[in-house]
Amino acid sequence: MVSRQAELLPAEPSDEPALADMLQVYAREFSAFHPVEFGAHGRFVYRDLPKYWLEADRHPFLMKIDGETAGFVLVQQTNSVTSGHLVWEIVEFFVLGEYRRRGVGMEAAHLAWKRFPGMWQVRVLQANDAAVLFWETAILRFTGNPPQSAVLDRGGHRWRVFFFDSTQTS
Repeated sequence: MVSRQAELLPAEPSDEPALADMLQVYAREFSAFHPVEFGAHGRFVYRDLPKYWLEADRHPFLMKIDGETAGFVLVQQTNSVTSGHLVWEIVEFFVLGEYRRRGVGMEAAHLAWKRFPGMWQVRVLQANDAAVLFWETAILRFTGNPPQSAVLDRGGHRWRVFFFDSTQTS
């Protein structure tokens, strides 16, 4: 089922608590694929979250569907992990469970890529089969071409890194 009206809206500093709460759920799910450090009280602290309102190369977004928060996207301009060239990257991406399989995530990714035209990289843990398939499909549907990718071994984990130019769509 496709979403009726999905939006990707810049998150305001007042949205930080909501993002931090969603990051708790995200971290618990992500811990199935990658070690995640939880504090003494079982809470995950995303230390870089405040930087998204302080640094010009970081951009926090809320996914909304019909006005309700459906997830978040954290975008950053950074150096490519393979070439060192400046690229855009979806650093963190999360769709709340009740909004999955409704097209919200795909639409949010496409909106992010349209908002920041240029070269992109998307890193995904190779062990997260569903995420690898999602990103392959999202990039293919956006560009009209199969995405280029590379495998990166870092910190004892294998990552799939997708590369594409968001201005090159067919």
